[in-house]
Amino acid sequence: MTKGANVVLGALGDGDVESVVVSLGWVSPTGEGDADVSVLLLDENGKVRGDTDFYFYNNPCAPDGSVQLLGKTPVGEGSEDRIGFDLKALPDDVATILVAASRYGSARFDELEDLRLTLSDGSGEPLLTYEVGDAGGVSALIFGELYRRGEEWKFRAVGQGYEAGFAALASDHGVDIEDDAEDDAEDDVEMAETVDDAPEEAAAAEPGGEMSAGDAVVEQIPEPRPAPEPVAPVAGVVPPPRTPDAVPVARKTRPRTAKKKVTLPKALKKSLAENDAWRGARLFPVSALKSDRDREMRATSVLLAVMAQVPEFGRRLTAGFGAPAGRMETFTEVSLPHGDTPRRPDGVIRVERAGKLWTALVETKTNGNPLRAEQVQAYADIAARRGYEAVITLSNDVALEGSPLVEVKIDRRRKNRVSLWHLSWAEVAHQAQMLIRHEGVANPAHAWLLEELLHYLLHENSGCHGFQNMGPAWVPVRSGIQDETLCQGDPRALETVESWERLVRQVSLGLGGELGLKVLPVQRARRDSDAVARRSRMADQLCLDGKLQAELRIEGVAGVLGVTADLRTTKIRTSIDIPAPEQGYPLSWAKRIVRELAEAPADLHIETLVEGETGGPRGTLERLRPEPGDMLPKSGVKITGFRLSLFKSMGGQRGNTEAGFIRSIDEAVHKFNAGVLAHLDRMVAKKGA
Repeated sequence: MTKGANVVLGALGDGDVESVVVSLGWVSPTGEGDADVSVLLLDENGKVRGDTDFYFYNNPCAPDGSVQLLGKTPVGEGSEDRIGFDLKALPDDVATILVAASRYGSARFDELEDLRLTLSDGSGEPLLTYEVGDAGGVSALIFGELYRRGEEWKFRAVGQGYEAGFAALASDHGVDIEDDAEDDAEDDVEMAETVDDAPEEAAAAEPGGEMSAGDAVVEQIPEPRPAPEPVAPVAGVVPPPRTPDAVPVARKTRPRTAKKKVTLPKALKKSLAENDAWRGARLFPVSALKSDRDREMRATSVLLAVMAQVPEFGRRLTAGFGAPAGRMETFTEVSLPHGDTPRRPDGVIRVERAGKLWTALVETKTNGNPLRAEQVQAYADIAARRGYEAVITLSNDVALEGSPLVEVKIDRRRKNRVSLWHLSWAEVAHQAQMLIRHEGVANPAHAWLLEELLHYLLHENSGCHGFQNMGPAWVPVRSGIQDETLCQGDPRALETVESWERLVRQVSLGLGGELGLKVLPVQRARRDSDAVARRSRMADQLCLDGKLQAELRIEGVAGVLGVTADLRTTKIRTSIDIPAPEQGYPLSWAKRIVRELAEAPADLHIETLVEGETGGPRGTLERLRPEPGDMLPKSGVKITGFRLSLFKSMGGQRGNTEAGFIRSIDEAVHKFNAGVLAHLDRMVAKKGA
């Protein structure tokens, strides 16, 4: 799950979701860092009903069994704190269960790694995982919350931190922090010798003889003393932090048991049955693929099998083609009669809903092989005669608006109309990545299947790499621009523009999959023009100025990401315009930009945009860091915004090799996102987004 997302527990699995276990985990690089978990039960107003609604290490269980702190369990390189909840036993006036953790003293959560929350059902089957990636320098953190909505329980990934510590978190939710709470806490906890150094007499002094390893050492007192009282939570007092280097003990009249130390398992030594060069077993191997036919058959079978087994994925790929939401079946190696020679499409997709069937024939190509018009035409004719609804083609190529990859004639005299649809392998990989990396899949087995599919699609030997060739016109057009011999109206310029648009669409899919956001190319066209006319104008402009230009709109970002490939200078420019803030002073704006870009590349160009003029001051970030005021125009003209730009050398080859044009564009966009946009979230985010 991602921060802020929520889900209904009943929709997560078939197990018992009325009894769940929440596990909080983290890894300490030093091996010594730790944190204490705590639970708050809140009413409809978001406040505790009383002090009994507060559970921590010294008050671990609710009398009715609805909350139980189960302690730590070593896992992997760290440990997990587990909490059991019986949702059926909770009183009706408990609306929310808050699950949090706090650190000791000056320790902060950014000192820990792999912060995560896992929720499992009553049988121990994991239902969801939330990884907290932005905890920051806080000493208290709300991982998540369980809350009621009508008769259902839901979970929300919160990830909210408190710099002031657990006292601030508790106060926000109605726990009274009295003035003398700190003094009471200090009286409650005293430092003593560790158990390993305790004298045997201390153990003998305790009732029952020997002392266990987890028991605290209590100072020997010559006078008789009353029997120890059971420890209960102190009303209105936040649990005191514990120092990991010493064992806390109760004051003399109220001894308590210290928390047992968790010992992590030792790292296993390598044996003769291990080798660093070995690779883990994969569900979909690619090593045996020798020919294009092998790649097509394997890719089709792998994709259709995962579509049928993972309903979320199959539905996502077919919803746009008019398929209903129903039970999906997929087939390969299908033979269909067609004249004297039967036709064998690569696959068939069939969806059943309310006694009705939706059927589509599938034709795939891999490794850059083009679709054949006569083959697709034959499948369209077969589909029309047999009452099928669609023909779906898959290839490395990207379909463009108004320019189909293959020309197919549809017999409109037939009652059954067949739709022709196209998917690129890049789009298939994008949809799988969005589900498993950002939106989440409820079933762990389904998530694993999608991971295996994504690994297969991205493997260099699968042939499913998306658009990877600018076409035969690329080199002549590039040379014609550099020696100024390319003329307007040259069909090769139009072919290059079409390849550029396909590349931009694929780069948008890759960036969207990385960010988990919708990224779309911006098509600026006249109202009365279509896509073909727009590309013709772009081809003429390419002949004039030698530039290929595109704009990408990222969901939640106010500006657009501009990409320009200058074929004359062989430079790629990626840029974004930041509008000037509505309030504040220009010098404050300049200082803020420099501060936000502290980790951006030093060669980032910053240009000040001014009203009524072509441009204002400009310079590299390295030069502007010591003097942000150099960004301000001397004439005092109104500043309308700032333009941030990065420049990169352009690959000349038409393919996707190290020196290829396609790879250089992809690298430029991802470098700008990681080096610039990632540090400007607050400055470029849309208002209210």
